[in-house]
Amino acid sequence: MGSTPSANLFKPLQEGDPVVVGGYRLVAVLGVGGMGKVYLSYTPGGRPLALKVIRPEFSEDPEFRRRFKQEVHAAQRVQGLYTAPVIDSDTDGAQPWLATAYVPGPSLAHAVAQHGGLPVRSVLLLTVGVAEALHVIHGAGIVHRDLKPANVLLAADGPRVIDFGIARAADATALTGTGVSVGTPAFMAPEQASAGTVTPATDVFALGQIAAFAAIGSPAYGDGSSHAVLYRIVHEDPDLSQLPAELVPLVTRCLTRDPAGRPSLAEIIELCHALSPIALRQGEDWLPQAVAGSITERLRLPEPARTPPPQPAVAPTPTEFSPPGAPYAPSGPPMSSAPTQSAPGVPRPVPPPGHPMPPRQGHPTPAPGYPTHSSPAPGYHTPPPVIHAPHPPSARQKRKRTGLIVAASVVGVVVVLGVVGSLLSDGDGKDKKIGANSPSSARSSGSSGGGTSGGGRHRADPKPVSYKGVDLTEGYKIMLADSPPRPAESEDAAYDDGDLYFGVVRFLDEASIGTANGKLILLNNTQKGSLETCRTETRYAEKVNLDQLSNGSEFCVLSDAGHVAVATYRGRSGENDPGSYVTIDLQIWRNAEEAKGN
Repeated sequence: MGSTPSANLFKPLQEGDPVVVGGYRLVAVLGVGGMGKVYLSYTPGGRPLALKVIRPEFSEDPEFRRRFKQEVHAAQRVQGLYTAPVIDSDTDGAQPWLATAYVPGPSLAHAVAQHGGLPVRSVLLLTVGVAEALHVIHGAGIVHRDLKPANVLLAADGPRVIDFGIARAADATALTGTGVSVGTPAFMAPEQASAGTVTPATDVFALGQIAAFAAIGSPAYGDGSSHAVLYRIVHEDPDLSQLPAELVPLVTRCLTRDPAGRPSLAEIIELCHALSPIALRQGEDWLPQAVAGSITERLRLPEPARTPPPQPAVAPTPTEFSPPGAPYAPSGPPMSSAPTQSAPGVPRPVPPPGHPMPPRQGHPTPAPGYPTHSSPAPGYHTPPPVIHAPHPPSARQKRKRTGLIVAASVVGVVVVLGVVGSLLSDGDGKDKKIGANSPSSARSSGSSGGGTSGGGRHRADPKPVSYKGVDLTEGYKIMLADSPPRPAESEDAAYDDGDLYFGVVRFLDEASIGTANGKLILLNNTQKGSLETCRTETRYAEKVNLDQLSNGSEFCVLSDAGHVAVATYRGRSGENDPGSYVTIDLQIWRNAEEAKGN
């Protein structure tokens, strides 16, 4: 199989592709993924970059934006030899983006599709490199959660792991559906596939999958529909009959169903060295010659543009995302203060020498490295100010202005009354006489809950209300707005109308507590459930398997209506009980957050 010609690697920009993103002039399209499109660009010094622009569908999700910002900041701390470092980003713009170092090498998925499985030595060097990358990624507090062959690039001096942590931002958003975490089914771990639970051990399982895929040339759990593959991962053993014998101990340990039984990354590296008859050392010969040829193709990069984009007579207001034919416009919002690969004060890309920087309109915040005052760019001369003689307002203008003042006064009175009303509302967490036991009234008040009011003023957190020994029957739901929260029968088998439900999937032999109106966070044994803990933790899931719980286990419930609860698991009904139910204690902070969609 021959290597892909470079003409197919760097596709030209098409209609609808931007010309400039965040001040970076785009040169070609590198690829399209589930979360966005990746472009080739260059730093001012000529170093190539891979710049990913997030899809608009994700950009419009506030929860995605919040978590994407957190994950990008965490990813900027990852400085490993086997990762592609994050160089720059904009998490607040109209369409978020991030730029990483360009890696001239095919993905493992592409290499295997083109050339088949790799020799044992290459697989061992691949495994130790990815294990070292995961060690650095986990050290930054990140779990990759979508480690797959497409996210492992094969460079001349070893593998590179990309897109670490970014999948977490998309997990459990409105676009990902319910019940299954973000990830590629063929490379998910059993706990991730069944309950959405993700830990560093989840990445170890994926690493075992990658090693098997690299050696065999196909997934260890076979192909087919997502549901079929996930069922095999949860309930069946992998097919390792085609795996070279020396790799079987390594892969088998990594693919242990119980996360606690999987080896640590240090053990994996040590085992790889023990399995190799010669010392493992990364070098130019770590890949077969045919795969190495793909690297050569990717080194033939398109040249950076030598001229700036066309400039009209009047430059429009700059944006961080310019469509084809639009004028050059450096990024509007500055980068976050989190450390990046670039040193402080390094400016964003500018046009090549000899081409002046076009003027800005509207005085946007300059990019890092640019002066914060409004002095013109070199090569431009500030025209003298145009002074117009003042004109007295006409009678019509006066009438309009008077009407606006009256309208503003009315709005102000309404706002004040709203604030007073909210301060007189359920401050102690108990429902008042009007609509006291009405779930709909309590849920509707969620729009005024949360840490801030509509005017941006901070208000005191609501006091929690506790409920002990709530029995939640299988197929029933609980709404946190109810006082007390009484289990009610769910309207359908999908449990799509409850803040908390207990469900059992018989054919998977899986029992879980889940939510259809928010998020769950399973707390560690060392964490104490509180409102602050629930607000700061972001290890979201939409259900928690009972296998993960023991008496006293706590998990947060974050309702879309703005209610927050800490649930404490107290056990499940016994075999001799006439019904199937779980018992939980609830501590609820009603209207602690802004309701989603308001």
